[in-house]
Amino acid sequence: MVEKTLYIFSNGELKRKDNTLFFETSDARKFIPITAVRDILMFGEVTFNTRALNFLSEQEIVVHFFNHYGYYSGTIYPREHIVSGAMVLRQAEHYLDMARRVGIARRFVEGAAQNIRRVMKYYSSRGRDLEQYLERMEGLTQQLHEWHDIARLMAIEGNIWETYYGSFDAILQDKGFAMNGRSKRPPQNPLNALVSFGNTLLYTTVLSEIYKTHLDPRIGFLHATNFRRFSLNLDVAEIFKPILVDRMIFSVVDKKMLKTKDFVRESGGVFLNDSGRSLFLKEWDERLQQTIKLRDLGRTVSYRRLIRMELYKLEKHLLGEVPYEPFAARW
Repeated sequence: MVEKTLYIFSNGELKRKDNTLFFETSDARKFIPITAVRDILMFGEVTFNTRALNFLSEQEIVVHFFNHYGYYSGTIYPREHIVSGAMVLRQAEHYLDMARRVGIARRFVEGAAQNIRRVMKYYSSRGRDLEQYLERMEGLTQQLHEWHDIARLMAIEGNIWETYYGSFDAILQDKGFAMNGRSKRPPQNPLNALVSFGNTLLYTTVLSEIYKTHLDPRIGFLHATNFRRFSLNLDVAEIFKPILVDRMIFSVVDKKMLKTKDFVRESGGVFLNDSGRSLFLKEWDERLQQTIKLRDLGRTVSYRRLIRMELYKLEKHLLGEVPYEPFAARW
C-alpha cells in the first residue's frame, strides 16, 4: 500500500482501534489504515490520548501541528528508529569545525541560487523581463566564495532571496497577486501568504524525510544549531524552495486556481481560508508525487524521493565518502 500524508482539518479526537486509527468528530467517524499513512499534518483542534500517541510512535509516524492561520506549531517526532551515534558525531564535528561547516553551508546557498536562476531563466525564455534580476543574481552568486564565515553567507543568501522575490511581479504579471516586497509573520498579501505557507509545508516535508535517515534534524549548518528544535530541515529546504514551492505557486496563480475569495484578512495579515488551503495542499501533494529523470543516474524519481536522496548525499559527505553537491534542476 502506498503511504500518503494525512491532512486533518476538522476538530475532533484521534483514537486507536486495535491496529488502526480512527478520527472522530461530533458527527462522523473515519477509520484510517495505519499502513497507508506516512506522516500527519493537523490543522484542526485535535485531541488524542497516550494510547494513540504511543501507537503513532510505534508506527514511526511523524505528526506536524499548525495553528488556525497555517503557522507551524510543532512536531511529534517519534523515537529515532535509525539510530546512529557515529552520524551524530560526524554532524557535530562538521558543525564545530568552522571551515567544514562553512563548506556545507555554502553548498546549500549555492544550491538555492542555482535553482533560483533556473526558475528565472525559465520564465525569461517565456518573455518575462528578468535581465536585471539575473544580472544581480550572478553578481551575488560570485560573492559566495569570497567569504568564509556564516554571518557573511547568511547576508548574501538574504540578498539572493530578496532579489529573487523582487522578480515575482515580473514573472506573474498579476496585480491580484503582487509581491510588493517579502512580508511574513504575518504576510500582508495573498502572494506572501502562499510563499509562507508553501515554505512551511516544505520544512515539514524535509523533516519527515530526515526521520527516514541517520541524520539528526537538530544539527544544521547554515541555520545555527541552538535552542530551536530543528534546523537541518531549514538548510535542505533552501535548495528545493524555488523548484517545488515557487514553481507550484506560479502555476496555481497563472491558471487562476486561487482567487481573492480563497484568502481572509485576520490579525493584521492575509491567510488562506479553509477552501484555499485545501486546494493548495492538494496541489502540493501532487507536486511531491511528480517525477523527474535524473540524467546522471538514469532513473526517474518523485520530488519527494529526490529530497530523501539529497539527505543521503549529505550523509555520504559527512562520512567522508563523496563530497556533497546540491541538486540542480536542469529543465
